[in-house]
Amino acid sequence: MSNEYDVVIIGAGPAGLTAGIYTARDRFSTLIIERGIIGGNITTTDDVENYPGFPEGITGFDLTAKMHEQATKHGAEVINANIDKLEVSGAKKIVHTSEGVFTARAVIIASGTERTKLNVPGEEELTGRGVSYCATCDGPFFKGKTIAVIGGGNAALSEALHLTKFAAKVYLVHRRGAYRATVAVVEKIEKNEKIEPILDTVVTKILGESKVSGIEIKNVKEDKTEHLDIDGIFIAVGLVPNTGFAKGMVEMDQQGSIIINEKLESSLPGIFAAGDVRVDSVRQVVTAAGDGAHAAFNIREYLET
Repeated sequence: MSNEYDVVIIGAGPAGLTAGIYTARDRFSTLIIERGIIGGNITTTDDVENYPGFPEGITGFDLTAKMHEQATKHGAEVINANIDKLEVSGAKKIVHTSEGVFTARAVIIASGTERTKLNVPGEEELTGRGVSYCATCDGPFFKGKTIAVIGGGNAALSEALHLTKFAAKVYLVHRRGAYRATVAVVEKIEKNEKIEPILDTVVTKILGESKVSGIEIKNVKEDKTEHLDIDGIFIAVGLVPNTGFAKGMVEMDQQGSIIINEKLESSLPGIFAAGDVRVDSVRQVVTAAGDGAHAAFNIREYLET
């Protein structure tokens, strides 16, 4: 493996993998770096129904596995590594990782997002012992158990539906009076007898010694607190951009999303952003893939001028 590339892509989700397909096809030496699961957050989605070309739907894992195969087929290299920091020295971009230092003529930041924490007592102490942020990863550990999913968006509701394959009962706790998910997903929730919605409610404490035994919840309208006996809790209350390694390097908004121009280029020439990390992303697989292609086209122009 070389340490010098034309393009380094940070993140192997739909945006990063699509960008890699394009840059590798253009015969630019391409390295894709992913710190977690190849495919990103969408790998935890059981049924992607709105990606063009799959009328019967496809799992997020299978969809991104095909993208990964396509990127490597065209010559992109993919490694697992943590990103420590990003530097610029003249026209050269320097990416410091847990697997070494790599240089590139251009960089695409497509590092996606990570789950927001509840920041309540018991969450940190019981993470990995009944507190989870990934239904696909940990769902099988809760066969026949009672669990709670926290959140009201598409991610939370999709996780609740997935977890009904294993759990005997799923509480779906949301702080508002209505879910923020699409109508089609909400309808599936309403039809599933294993799921019990608990609205206008927040989690105030996660209970347990060596493992989760329950949660303390509060109805925000009635100011009423009660206890739920559960065996596990899955938290899906929001997402924050994985851009810490680039703070102070490129311009960002208050949430840490990278500010880009019409070419998806950041405030630093030669550093582009695609997918969920950029401002105004709608956080859909199809738009992330489109971002990846768009960034790759503009990188071609950048590298050839």
